[in-house]
Amino acid sequence: MSDQAKPYPDIPADAPFSAEELEAAAAANEHDAAAQLENTMAELESLKAKVSELTDQALRAQAEAQNTRRRTDEEIVKIRKFAVEGFAEGLLPVLDSLEAALAIDHATAEQLREGTEATLRQLLSAMERNKVIEVNPAAGSKFDPTQQQAISMVPADQEPNTVVSVLQKGYLIADRVLRPALVTVAAPK
Repeated sequence: MSDQAKPYPDIPADAPFSAEELEAAAAANEHDAAAQLENTMAELESLKAKVSELTDQALRAQAEAQNTRRRTDEEIVKIRKFAVEGFAEGLLPVLDSLEAALAIDHATAEQLREGTEATLRQLLSAMERNKVIEVNPAAGSKFDPTQQQAISMVPADQEPNTVVSVLQKGYLIADRVLRPALVTVAAPK
């Protein structure tokens, strides 16, 4: 047999494997490679499907987060817009009382005083319902800079840094200072 007639011319004739064995081994290797390629392609398709599924989930989660943020922002705008509504409803009877008082042409001083006191009670009630609390420290109480503003220090027969008098009441709303009480404070001796 010449070198051209041999199926594997590079393999010497005295090689440990026969041409048929080598051909069978090559076919087996080719079959294994094809099977491995097929497995790899199937795994690739599976991973592509998983990536697609995770991408879809991520996009949905992102869209849900954006929708939640948008709904929250809209709710905050509504809350801010209508936050004063309850307080305004409480003030309407006060407004009605003041208008009714002004509608009386010939009211006596006693009637005016009585009406004013009733209107003041309505106003205080509306303030209390809306958690607006008066800050009116008693004379001799310790000065509290978180709720009071010292206008001046005056010599007094009491402990230093205590309230001597209140020039203007202060107010808190939900434990936050709306307006500090303006006070005079006893000076150190």
